[in-house]
Amino acid sequence: MLTLLAASPTVEPWILAALVFAALAAGWVDAVVGGGGLIQLPALLLLLPGAAPVQLLATNKLASICGTTTSAVTYARRIRPDVRTAGPLALAAFAGSCGGAFVASYLRKETFTPIILAVLILVGAWTVMKPSIGRVQKMRFTGRRHVGAAAIIGAVIGFYDGALGPGTGSFLVVGLVAICGYAFVQASGLAKIANVATNLAALAVFIPQGAVMWKIGLLMGAANIVGGYLGARSAVALGPGFVRTVLLVVVGAFIVRLGGELVGLW
Repeated sequence: MLTLLAASPTVEPWILAALVFAALAAGWVDAVVGGGGLIQLPALLLLLPGAAPVQLLATNKLASICGTTTSAVTYARRIRPDVRTAGPLALAAFAGSCGGAFVASYLRKETFTPIILAVLILVGAWTVMKPSIGRVQKMRFTGRRHVGAAAIIGAVIGFYDGALGPGTGSFLVVGLVAICGYAFVQASGLAKIANVATNLAALAVFIPQGAVMWKIGLLMGAANIVGGYLGARSAVALGPGFVRTVLLVVVGAFIVRLGGELVGLW
């Protein structure tokens, strides 16, 4: 049984094992194309029904930052993302996530599903209708316009990440591909750097509130590290076609899952 005491609940061993497995899978998916939170946060919502929404979001951030940091380092070593873009993108994402995290304290669980579902449908439709996009890098802007576009993407999606979170990595990848013209693998590398910043910003807000469930979050974080390392290596080795396929599978699966939940199928 869950005992909601500050940030250290007690859970059954099988629940903890299920959360760790979800974190491992989330780390792999998040490193490949983003969206690991679409596995991890629903798992927390389902398995810890007595926890407050802000506790679930905060614990999800703790676990996620472990995996995103690992995958960001792996990408940096293998594809060397453009630092001139990564810096402004991450800083804007950090600021946006701080604002979103303050908003998260006032959100109810019922608000999560319809918002996430609507955005997922848009992302899935766009990816299906643009089969060739993201396979070859073709930059749409240069200089300040490019940096400005990246910063806007970081700020907007960073705010979403701080407030809700699931799918942030996927939305960052899609934004960088669609607006800036990056190929999927390069966009994934930049997205991981921005994701570290958004998770760090959200934790800077959540930790003083006492919202993090530390024991659960750290165990999930360890699993997320393993998944993040394996996922980043898979994405770099197998290329943009593989990343796009994983994106479509992840988005499609969660449209079905969240859509069914919204209409009361399960």
